[in-house]
Amino acid sequence: MEPIAFDNSYARLPERFYARQAPEPVSAPGPIRVNRPLAAALGIDGDWLDSPAGTAMVAGNTLPPGAEPIATVYAGHQFGGFNPQLGDGRAVLLGEVVSPDGLRYDLQLKGSGPTAWSRGGDGRSPLGPVLREYIVSEAMHRLGVPTTRSLAAASTGDTVARERFLPGAVLARVASSHIRIGTFQYYAARKDTDALQVLADHVIARHYPEARDTENPVLALLQAVIARQAALVAQWQLLGFIHGVVNTDNMLICGETIDYGPCAFMDAFNPQQVYSSIDHGGRYAYRNQPGIAHWNLSCLAQALLPVLDDNPEQAVALAQKAVDAFPDLFLAANTAGMARKLGLQAIGEQDTALVEELWHLMAEHELDFTLAFRRLADLVAPREHAEQAVSALFEFPDALQPWLARWHTRLEQEPSSPAERQRSMDLANPVFIPRNHLVEAAIAAATDRGDLTVFHQLVDVLEAPHAYRPELALYATPPRPEQVVPQTFCGT
Repeated sequence: MEPIAFDNSYARLPERFYARQAPEPVSAPGPIRVNRPLAAALGIDGDWLDSPAGTAMVAGNTLPPGAEPIATVYAGHQFGGFNPQLGDGRAVLLGEVVSPDGLRYDLQLKGSGPTAWSRGGDGRSPLGPVLREYIVSEAMHRLGVPTTRSLAAASTGDTVARERFLPGAVLARVASSHIRIGTFQYYAARKDTDALQVLADHVIARHYPEARDTENPVLALLQAVIARQAALVAQWQLLGFIHGVVNTDNMLICGETIDYGPCAFMDAFNPQQVYSSIDHGGRYAYRNQPGIAHWNLSCLAQALLPVLDDNPEQAVALAQKAVDAFPDLFLAANTAGMARKLGLQAIGEQDTALVEELWHLMAEHELDFTLAFRRLADLVAPREHAEQAVSALFEFPDALQPWLARWHTRLEQEPSSPAERQRSMDLANPVFIPRNHLVEAAIAAATDRGDLTVFHQLVDVLEAPHAYRPELALYATPPRPEQVVPQTFCGT
């Protein structure tokens, strides 16, 4: 039996969609971590993946049978400026894996060396960004957020020159696909209508087969992508997640979160919070993410105009109507999620002031985003085990007592029991998130001391983000002032 069952549909597209590109070997591949549950779901033997042969594959030193390595090309708006040619500058798509349940996934090596699209870069990744992406992407999956995932990571034995010489690593990343808004923009910028149609047909067949039988399949595709992105960004907002680089080349058509470079989860609530060291103007601040997603989707609609309708005016009208649906789609997803966080079946007009006042009070008092909502879950009913409450870590200041009283009064109108509400709220309000200071501590231990135990312990804790255990209080505790991480960085 082959170690991986490949069936590479993207590599069967015309060759202007990619460059055939093998990974560049490294000097001394070493195992870091294997995601055995994900390997099993993909039909990959976890023992093989954890063997020297599997490590050599992850590091890029060997190709498994059936792999057809390529680097894909795309364009993108980066911080509002359009770059007509980007592409996989430090990643190689080994191929597509068809899982035992019939679903198709890309298997990509990130940090595997220079490609045709590296633009002078070395194509490598330091160890830190690989660990960050592994930690955060798997945490996002456990939190129920659509995301690319981390199958395995390997060290290279080589150093990478950044602000200093750093140990290198490679991440084996899995995604439903790596096709981006920027992929469509690339061919639209070249007025390659044939390629746009080929790409749209491929995406419809792969991700949105229900669009095939509609009157206008490309319009149905656009509408479906907009709906998925509206739901995705709502999930980001409800968890206090700040992506950091919501460029059009970092928005996947399949609706999964990708690129965990300068990302971060908020500690103290601040609607204008920015972590990314390169976001000098706050373009991708927490409060701006829905609007930026809306803008990015308008770029996708513009790219699709040549294949939306033969009549240019009609194409624009169809695209505009589809894009205009985003705010309501986002609001519906965000409002439904907020209701779950507050223990309500739904948020009506009479609840709007209650919700808005909570956001205002959280910002005014700089309340910890994650623990504030989790403490609300404690307060709807007595905990069966008192030690499972987070009161030792967080308590609301006196200034919130009037709001809490009004919230309790509102809960009395709900038909569900307090215990039922608490169970639902626990699932909507995690207690363990990949806090920035913990991620940085794991990276520092691995990079500076070669100690991966801090990384492994953090990943293990984040596998159960909703179940609080007091012996793990360290992982739920906000940073002390000297531990606060004010900036996060890309790995390029």
